[in-house]
Amino acid sequence: MNNLISGHTLRFVILVLLQALILNHINFLGYINPYLYILFIALYPIKNNRFLFLFLSFLLGLFVDIFSDSGGIHAAAALTAAYTRPIILKFSFGAAYEHQTIRFNTIEFGALLVYLITLTLIHHLVVFSLEVFNIKNILLILKKTLFSSIFTIILTVLTIIIFSRKR
Repeated sequence: MNNLISGHTLRFVILVLLQALILNHINFLGYINPYLYILFIALYPIKNNRFLFLFLSFLLGLFVDIFSDSGGIHAAAALTAAYTRPIILKFSFGAAYEHQTIRFNTIEFGALLVYLITLTLIHHLVVFSLEVFNIKNILLILKKTLFSSIFTIILTVLTIIIFSRKR
């Protein structure tokens, strides 16, 4: 149990620092920016305390906001992604989620990809909707959401492949 807590704490700190020190400075073509920190939300264990998970997701977004000076948009987006995660898990994994038998290191790649795409799109839509905050710029919001999501999903999948342990 202690090893599990230290592993998630380490993941939390590394993802916040990686986002703040490296990824926030990537601004490809003016509107493509990866948000790899949502990997913490995506890979958090399913059976753990839901309130703790929501609180940690909020803190994750808040720390990214503090380092990015973004006024709370990442905290709102991370909390939204964490709150909608059970619905996304049920959509992506079906009966495996109902019986709490999902282990992210043993599930099939297609279901994992659907899960990551859905979670990332929801997160990014909230981030860019709050960033732009003008319905007249809906095409800009959708463009930023789509292209940043593609970049984030590629980085997320590569990170999972590189750091996954095959047993």
